[in-house]
Amino acid sequence: MTTPPRLFDDAKIVRNLARRPGGDNFVRDLVLEDLADRLSAYKRDFTHAVLIGPDAAILPATLFTANGPVAAQRVEAFSGADFPDLPEGEQDLIVSLLHLQAVNDVPGHLARLRRLLKPDGLLMAAFVGGESLTELREAFLTADLQVSGGASARVAPMAQVRDAGALLQRAGFALPVADVETHRVRYGTPFALMAELKALGASNPLADRPRRFATRTLLAAAAQAYAERDSDPDGRVRATLEIIWIAGWVPHESQQKPLRPGSATVSMKDILGGKA
Repeated sequence: MTTPPRLFDDAKIVRNLARRPGGDNFVRDLVLEDLADRLSAYKRDFTHAVLIGPDAAILPATLFTANGPVAAQRVEAFSGADFPDLPEGEQDLIVSLLHLQAVNDVPGHLARLRRLLKPDGLLMAAFVGGESLTELREAFLTADLQVSGGASARVAPMAQVRDAGALLQRAGFALPVADVETHRVRYGTPFALMAELKALGASNPLADRPRRFATRTLLAAAAQAYAERDSDPDGRVRATLEIIWIAGWVPHESQQKPLRPGSATVSMKDILGGKA
């Protein structure tokens, strides 16, 4: 077996989170609000639930489905440990929030989460992906080419929603579902966006990031490129935030299964009145 490439520096992520000044986190708030809506659609009782995410201590200890409250064990996503230390095959609900976007081996991670779940257990996950921060990525690419004549990795790569369902299937989940919530956020200047990313602990987490701090010349060039490309008439700049949601079930005999090829009892010709 080949070792997955190490895209993210886990120790750097832990340091970024530890240096945050604290306060509001609008991304987390958006995800928690969406999670409440999504769970409320499930008419199901979960008795052993786990909620994995950054700042686990301030995440809700109680979740709610259509059947009522669900007590959740909270697990810190970026604790420095390789994987949550939980017994296998005992959970019936695992929710992962804002973690998968910084996992090096996503298929392997999802497969390990599946082993923690009982048959017919549910995994739900939300992570930053898609076209998130594409404006910032393009601005830094333009600035790097202008200032140094080459490009550097300054914004983490993002998974696309079209690939998310396949990741669940690869990890052994049944009935996979993936969709995306797109948000447009506006800032007074590109520097305000950069400052908020730093405050959220989202500074460059890449293992192959430039080892030197970005110079004032580079930052000014990136801000100018950003403003020229992605500013509104009032002078504020746009930033894209996409949250990808995935859900899948551990296979169980009670789940719906696709019909076996050739098992249909009515032909298309009959339905179309002989016009097929």
